[in-house]
Amino acid sequence: MSTVAKKPKLKTSAMIASIAGEGQVTRSAPFGHALVELARSKSNVIGMTADLGKYTDLHIFGKEFPDRYYQMGMAEQLLMGAAAGFAHEGAQPFVTTYAVFATRRAYDFIHQAIAEDNLDVKIVAALPGLTTGYGPSHQAAEDLALMRAMPNMTVIDPCDALDIEQMVPAIAAHKGPVYARLLRGNVPAVLDEYDYKFELGKAKLLRDGNDVLLISSGIMTMRSLEVAKALEADNIGVAVLHVPTIKPLDTATILREAKRTGRMVIVAENHTVIGGLGEAVAGTLLGAGVTPPFRQIALPDEFLAAGALPTLHDRYGISTDTMAASIKTWLG
Repeated sequence: MSTVAKKPKLKTSAMIASIAGEGQVTRSAPFGHALVELARSKSNVIGMTADLGKYTDLHIFGKEFPDRYYQMGMAEQLLMGAAAGFAHEGAQPFVTTYAVFATRRAYDFIHQAIAEDNLDVKIVAALPGLTTGYGPSHQAAEDLALMRAMPNMTVIDPCDALDIEQMVPAIAAHKGPVYARLLRGNVPAVLDEYDYKFELGKAKLLRDGNDVLLISSGIMTMRSLEVAKALEADNIGVAVLHVPTIKPLDTATILREAKRTGRMVIVAENHTVIGGLGEAVAGTLLGAGVTPPFRQIALPDEFLAAGALPTLHDRYGISTDTMAASIKTWLG
């Protein structure tokens, strides 16, 4: 009687919040270090958090500038109100918490105290989308939809360490409120090899291809690049258009690339299918009369499960393998 050796189970847990693959090059705390560099030349920059300095890499700023670091306790509404007050007095607050707490718990305070007065507050929020396995209480699957709908708000979804490092001075130079997703800890370094530079409001074509145009943001740009390389073996040419700024959207670049004939357009995002980059791109295409074959890779409109991230990414179709399989199916 023959026996089949069982593969050892991957030891992981819901606590894992890193999206770096095994052996992937990473940089530690790019946001914290970039903010320190910014603050050395801008004396009005302050750091504020709601008991999450260590888990948003803001503690690095606090260690360097203790007199400009404000720990507000577990009180996100107070955090946003105090940030508005500081901004009224000429400070430029960089405010950190988890994305769920910023966009769900403190939404009205951001809306009324910060956005309505167009104040210069930068909200940098960790654990975006499905980057934690802690379940609906910590998974910010709808944050982009909420913040896109807020007048005066600029919305950013960076891909990797380089994106974050370059984003920090760019949003500081922009006057007005910003909501930016944050990857913390050991963050993958993906875009270094693509001669990439972050520009607020600009999408960047990272690679070209004749069969599929993948329009992506955040960690899904990393996944899209992995998929593009994997599908080369099947002679499928995949272009990747990275869209780090969700609002304002670079409609000109999106339309230029989508107008090229013979390519399926697929939007990949670490966000619910409702109200994010996919619907923004679809509305842009339809409004301009551009109608290529169109698909979305995104999180479903449901409360997501708790568990290990690799398992959840496979389950909800945003892992490299499941994305590649979906694309091959759609191409027939």
